[in-house]
Amino acid sequence: MIPRYSRAEMAAIWSEENRLRLWTEIEVLVCEARSELGAVPAEDAREIRARARADLARVQERERATHHDVAAFVDVLSESVGPASRHVHFGMTSSDVLDTALAVQLRDSGRLLLASLEAVAQVLRRRADEFRHTPMAGRTHGMHAEPITFGLKLLHWYAESQRVHERLQRALATVSFGKLSGAVGTFAHLEPEVEERVCRALDLGCEPLATQVVPRDRHAEFVLALGQLGTWLERIGTEIRHLQRSEVQEVQEPFGKAQKGSSSMPHKRNPIRSERLVGLARLLRGHVLVALENTSLWHERDISHSSAERVVLPDACLAADYMLDLARHLLADLVVYPERMRRNLDADLGLVFSQTLLLELVRAGKLRDEAYRIVQSASRSAWEGGRPLRDVAMETPEVVATLGRDVLERVFDLEHQLRHVDALFARVLHTGAT
Repeated sequence: MIPRYSRAEMAAIWSEENRLRLWTEIEVLVCEARSELGAVPAEDAREIRARARADLARVQERERATHHDVAAFVDVLSESVGPASRHVHFGMTSSDVLDTALAVQLRDSGRLLLASLEAVAQVLRRRADEFRHTPMAGRTHGMHAEPITFGLKLLHWYAESQRVHERLQRALATVSFGKLSGAVGTFAHLEPEVEERVCRALDLGCEPLATQVVPRDRHAEFVLALGQLGTWLERIGTEIRHLQRSEVQEVQEPFGKAQKGSSSMPHKRNPIRSERLVGLARLLRGHVLVALENTSLWHERDISHSSAERVVLPDACLAADYMLDLARHLLADLVVYPERMRRNLDADLGLVFSQTLLLELVRAGKLRDEAYRIVQSASRSAWEGGRPLRDVAMETPEVVATLGRDVLERVFDLEHQLRHVDALFARVLHTGAT
């Protein structure tokens, strides 16, 4: 991921230095586990722990000759250890190091993402309650439908965040597995107890049945969860973009005093954060396809997945991390215009109450199609004449005769239309209605 969209803590997880540190720790832990099982002298294990080092520049220099990153690493690590290096990488294959270290990186990345996701969810919950009873037009097909509240819109995003959290948590558990079972997963040269001890020390599960690699369906599930996370954030970004349009103006992204929206038009305040969420969501979804295709390998392993994973896995984690932080700031500082929401709602001349009027006519005995035609005609008259639907209904003899003026007043009562908002909040937040 380019530095523009990389945050320091996540970038550190995927740094070359951290990767070599993990490789070194795995090699040392294997030697210590073998020592505990009596295969390596305790003195040698202590020597390996004390001296094992893998300088990045030295490994990169060695790789230019070996054309194999793990082989270069093992050479440099062995040089640092000295005579005890005969125990280094004993009975292991490259993927034992690679996949186990990768599991740690993905595990650490997932934990970081879960914490950021929880922070976004807390902002959504707080702001949903802030605007719980702020009425606005609900829209379907981009057109006014019936009234909702802005708090409900935010609550939708919060509810989805909980499902995103559950999916990511499951995927994190699925991907947190290492392996030290050798070239084709048979433990031909290491005992299973070595794998168990090393994975326990790293807080990983042991892959129950590996080939040369940990099966890539685990990694695909993790990247899919990130793709779904990105699509959830895209949903939020898309809605904020629409609500910020000049014709709507119901919300606005935060805009700093020194910020410029356009290099040429000084008045512009563009929804750049929301648009960035949408764009990066496309990137994440593209990574999902690669992760799925990486699951099918020849026989017990090839490396067709390897080159793609070097890009896709870190980039997916870095992009998701950046997007979550961006969304948190965007939502926390989002400027909301309740008065504009109400004006837009009222500008529809009460047409958002057409279904309520329809159902009252049906309740009073009209056939549904007959009632539909009456309300449709009244709605058309209201729209074309620029008059509130309430006034037109009050002047329609058939409507007044069927319902009476008292019932008609209730038809256009906004509070009655939104009377279940607290119950909906209670459903999502698992609290009693207030």
